Amino acid sequence: MIRNILLAFIPVFVAVDAIGVLPIFASLTKDIGRKERMSIIIQSMVTAVCLAVGFVFLGKFVFRFLGITVSDFMIAGGSILFCIAIIDILTSEKRRRVPSREIGAVPIGTPLIVGPAVLTTSLVIIAEYGLLASLISILTNILLAGLIFSLSDVMIEKLGIAGSKALSKIMALLLASIAVMMIRKGMMLILS
Repeated sequence: MIRNILLAFIPVFVAVDAIGVLPIFASLTKDIGRKERMSIIIQSMVTAVCLAVGFVFLGKFVFRFLGITVSDFMIAGGSILFCIAIIDILTSEKRRRVPSREIGAVPIGTPLIVGPAVLTTSLVIIAEYGLLASLISILTNILLAGLIFSLSDVMIEKLGIAGSKALSKIMALLLASIAVMMIRKGMMLILS
């Protein structure tokens, strides 16, 4: 069980990319006080958990209704993840929005913490490692993102903007590799 949790944790960690999102979080919350920033972090984590867990449970029913198999989703999901990874590698910054009261929900909770990459990865890891291991890894990654955001001032100071961007590019490359693996496994399932 612990092995499955660790194996499920890694792709979700790469998909969440909390360190890559850190400069965006810092820039969106730079003029906000500590108390309000913590409120935004909590709002973002609640949004991310609700979206991810809801998608994990409802996604399976939608797939059954539409007749989509795990191998179909692995190939489609891997293709999407690959495109997201390429865009992240080739573009200098992720999209930013103007701060508002709902900044914790949108854009931080979704799509920055839980976006297409996390949703796709979540459904695929369930097929690979089981529901419980996947849920634990998803929740742990969201909590870790919240922790990283709560330490944003210290993290940005240590990494610097350039360092966090470099780490984000490495994470995007890992995401591309995971995407290729998903496509390969999906093709092998169809061919077997």
